[in-house]
Amino acid sequence: MASAQLLDAHTPQTPPQAPTAGRAARRKAQSSRKRSLAARYLGYVGYFVGAGLISGAVVHHPLDPDRYTRIAAYGALVFLAATVLNEFLLTRERPGLPRMLVVIGSSLLLSFGIGMLSGGLQHFDDFPARGAVLVPAGILVSFTAYVVKDAETPTRRIFSPLGLTVLAVAALAFFGLREVAASMETETAPGGGHNHGTAEEPAADDHAPTTSPSPATTPVTGTSTQPKPAATIPPHNDGHTGH
Repeated sequence: MASAQLLDAHTPQTPPQAPTAGRAARRKAQSSRKRSLAARYLGYVGYFVGAGLISGAVVHHPLDPDRYTRIAAYGALVFLAATVLNEFLLTRERPGLPRMLVVIGSSLLLSFGIGMLSGGLQHFDDFPARGAVLVPAGILVSFTAYVVKDAETPTRRIFSPLGLTVLAVAALAFFGLREVAASMETETAPGGGHNHGTAEEPAADDHAPTTSPSPATTPVTGTSTQPKPAATIPPHNDGHTGH
């Protein structure tokens, strides 16, 4: 066959390919995005709710140990549920079992670190001595737990210059807050502290007149309370009557 005939030959046209994403695929993607939005919201809120419960329980634990131990446990469960939702269910690459255990353990430690830090700062005026310990401890615990939890950060970064800086900040916070707590405790009067619903009794007024109850009078049996009639004076007899 000549070259001209080859050029004149009509080449069959291939039909246009259908778009990879049709209407059904787009609807499926939109519905999945809506579901993932709700899941991401729950996971995001769960972090803060869990940390908030733990922060309140850590600070107020001496007031009612049984009650605030339960609150701390509830907060830890909420934080762990948010971790499982964000780290395992909403992610494209699910880690293996060893990494999963590391993430769960470090997340639990991170929740308590954040709770100690936020609770110590929030209630420092109420519990100065306790807050002076919780704030630096929360800094160290939260930083260590975050480094362990982060898959892209090697664990040895805990002892890196950044880790030493965090340690120095925690030490300065401890000594500084301890001095502030000592000065606050010397200024506060006895009986001060964190008040949860107990009304303060009013001070007694020294200038108010003191009234003592009058003694009860017991009526004497056989005596009448009515006034006695006045004695009648007999008429004067001068001897002239009858004349």
